[in-house]
Amino acid sequence: MSQKESHSTHPPKSSGLLRWIEELGNKLPHPFWMFVWITIFIVLLSAVAAFFGLSAIDPGSGREVVAQNLISGEGLRRFLEEMVTNFAHFAPFGLVLVMLMGVAVAERSGLLTIVLRTMAFAVPRKIVLPVIFIIGACGNIGSDAGVVIVPPIAALIFMQMGLHPIAGLIAGYAGATAGFTANFFIAGTDVLLAGISTEVASHFDDTIEVSATANWYFMIASTLMLGIGGAFVASRYTIPKCAGFAIGEEGVEAFKETPKLSAAEKKGLKYAGLATLLFIALIAILVIPSNAPLRNPETGGIVPSPFLRGLVPILFFFFAIPGYVYGKITGTITKPDDALRFMEAGMKDLSGYIVLMLVVAQFINLFSWSRLDTILAINGAEFLQASGLTGPVMFTLFMIIVAFLNIFIGSGSAKWAIFAPIFIPMLAQLGYSPAFIQLMYRVGDSITNCVSPLYIYFPLLIGWVRKYDKNVGIGTILSLLIPYAVVLFVMWVILLFIWYWVGLPIGVGEGIYL
Repeated sequence: MSQKESHSTHPPKSSGLLRWIEELGNKLPHPFWMFVWITIFIVLLSAVAAFFGLSAIDPGSGREVVAQNLISGEGLRRFLEEMVTNFAHFAPFGLVLVMLMGVAVAERSGLLTIVLRTMAFAVPRKIVLPVIFIIGACGNIGSDAGVVIVPPIAALIFMQMGLHPIAGLIAGYAGATAGFTANFFIAGTDVLLAGISTEVASHFDDTIEVSATANWYFMIASTLMLGIGGAFVASRYTIPKCAGFAIGEEGVEAFKETPKLSAAEKKGLKYAGLATLLFIALIAILVIPSNAPLRNPETGGIVPSPFLRGLVPILFFFFAIPGYVYGKITGTITKPDDALRFMEAGMKDLSGYIVLMLVVAQFINLFSWSRLDTILAINGAEFLQASGLTGPVMFTLFMIIVAFLNIFIGSGSAKWAIFAPIFIPMLAQLGYSPAFIQLMYRVGDSITNCVSPLYIYFPLLIGWVRKYDKNVGIGTILSLLIPYAVVLFVMWVILLFIWYWVGLPIGVGEGIYL
């Protein structure tokens, strides 16, 4: 009997609340049918909400947001006319396909495996785990690129370390999603939210300007905290839990000794490294000079800029070019068509994800058309305002409500456009700066990304996990992710309170108080 056959193909059970969540979640249907039923529910709910005249007042514009009935002639026409474009123009769809075609060349040529294997054996485990979470958090500088890149790379690193790849997928996904708003660098999220905050603040004080660096100091500390907290959960919970999954022991016994590089592998790494350096130098020439073509043509800045907006195709070439060079040197690529085969194989691995995106795209657009997402967010904000709480208790409740709404409404800028006009003026009356209010929002808006089954990349995680063990259900995946959301949220709140009580600056020229 082979090692794979002798190993259990049934994931070990959790205990307590996580076991209940796991068992309940595993009874859910395939994600495709789950989204079908959720979409049907939203359609029916929109009819009921419209019949009773459910509405809310947008605090930003003062206009009434009224629930729209999707079971109507207009709803049917819009659905039929836009179903194809909803799918074809679904933003994460193209990002995933383009990114993973480049990664497929680097992976199937053997380059990624060799690089990550070398890294895994060269870096102590105590450093590897935090680094994975830090890289995942910093991945948001390229929008959602980190969510697409980090989990599969983390899976390869874990496998080369003798750990189960599913543990790596979960850890990489948690780092890239729960830590989405944290970063060592200024990202597009900083610019987008700061613009909304400045606009709202200008209505009561036109001297206030919230810059893109308003939360920078706190977010640098948050990134380090996420690395420590994520590594703690991974080592104490995820890795032991995943050790019993199918093929788990194969990873453990993959290397009894530190593997040696062959002459061809060393040569391939050398030339792939040179190709990478040349590519980086080319990008630097296109970005660093003040009049470089990839800078913002109006402001000359980098955030925002064509460089950041084009980071996904840049990363495609970053992986594909060195991967091709490595394959040519080592012989895994003998002709140009081999690279095409690698990309085609990568797309075959995504076939389930592509099918699932058909219904996910419809759900997101129907939810938006119904206006139920906006009404839900406005009512949640008004509830918090009516509570009359202030200080740390209010801070915590605010972040919890934002975190809860984030499970259902993924767009951080859309929610902030609703929350900001309510809470910035309200808390400014108590002396709190708009930058600090924005910071609290970002914590809540980030932490539950990893546990939301409605998050646009959750189906992609399911596909990755089932490549290694088809018996792992949605409930099991959520039970593996929930400890990250809980532990990291508690740590984030504690960090925020320490910052608040000590009175540290939260960003460049920004403090907690006005």
